[in-house]
Amino acid sequence: MIKKQNKDSDGQKKNNSKKTAALSQREIKLREIKKKLIEQKKTLLAEAGEALQELPGQIIFPDLGDQASAETDRNFMLRLRGREQRLLKKIEEAVERIDKGVFGICDRCKEEIELKRLEARPVTTLCIECKIQQEEEEKLLGG
Repeated sequence: MIKKQNKDSDGQKKNNSKKTAALSQREIKLREIKKKLIEQKKTLLAEAGEALQELPGQIIFPDLGDQASAETDRNFMLRLRGREQRLLKKIEEAVERIDKGVFGICDRCKEEIELKRLEARPVTTLCIECKIQQEEEEKLLGG
């Protein structure tokens, strides 16, 4: 039996590999993720600018209860800003990894991170298995 080879018009072998198709699909998804990350960064920066303008200054209230409540609110807002700053840093690092071509590779096991995980948590650097293992290690060390 003669095996028929798929060739293109130039006589070159066609690469009908599913892996090639999967990679191109993955690349498309990674570009979409990058766009979403950049948009999220713009939104966070805009919200942070507005919040800083609205953040109340140090006001002295005659009533200690009011003073304590105002301080608690102010500290809460500052903690939120801190979280947003850390998220912005993670977003910038993720975009940089996309540009370098290493985005979606687990830092621990060096395997590809599933697209569903990247879509759900694009700033992740660990696959789900390594993340679970990390959390279990933290539980053991922490308690």
